[in-house]
Amino acid sequence: MDQNLIAVIVGIVEGLTEFLPVSSTGHMIIVGHLLGFDDNVADVFDVFVQLGAILSVIFIYKERFLRFFTADGWNIDRGLSTWHVAAGIVPVMAVAFFLHKYIKMYLFNPFTVAIGLALGGLLLIYAEYKTKDKQEELCHDIDKMTLKQAMWVGIYQFLSLWPGFSRSGSTIAGGLLVGLSREVAANYTFLIAVPLMFVACIYDLLKNLHHLNAGDFQILAIGFVVSFVVAYGSVLWFLKFLQKYNLSSFGYYRIFVALFTVWYFYL
Repeated sequence: MDQNLIAVIVGIVEGLTEFLPVSSTGHMIIVGHLLGFDDNVADVFDVFVQLGAILSVIFIYKERFLRFFTADGWNIDRGLSTWHVAAGIVPVMAVAFFLHKYIKMYLFNPFTVAIGLALGGLLLIYAEYKTKDKQEELCHDIDKMTLKQAMWVGIYQFLSLWPGFSRSGSTIAGGLLVGLSREVAANYTFLIAVPLMFVACIYDLLKNLHHLNAGDFQILAIGFVVSFVVAYGSVLWFLKFLQKYNLSSFGYYRIFVALFTVWYFYL
């Protein structure tokens, strides 16, 4: 298959799945295997297109990010602060730094992804079940979430270190279970994704750039632009979706993809 077409397909997959609770890493691994795009260049490409998705979130939440660099942004008593963001990402960044090599070595394959997809789907369904009659008790204003809630969402994010579990899936489900509404949990998830993903992407790129040659930069650019555009639309759509519907449908979808993956690759 033409490399430019592969870049478009993978860019679309990344943009659609990065911020939805379905696991972008899982989908990228599965699609990469289906397309035969799973060599060293593909590893770099998968990381690079995530930067396009990150940029889309920066555009959507630009006022929030600008505020984090002001004095008010550091004041915990004036709404969501830089400290809330740090509470959600520093613990998982520390653990990921030490486990990164082993995760890449042992967990990046369709079977482990299928396990993560299924378990993450069950977590979403469980979180919705536990909170379905408690909607009025949940925090519906992101500026009123506590530092303790932010920390617990960060702890749930540990689950996302298993490929297929989904960073957004684990944090949104975790947010529901610690008292956040779907919308607040999603918005917080998107905000903490930017610094976390940026650091992870730069780390991976610096380690793997030597695998690229001059001809590879065209497909990187295509994937980056496609991922940015699709992710921008995906995030806006998802936030509107959460105003009317719950997350159980994503849980059932994940279980279906997990079963399909096992059937396609192993049966």
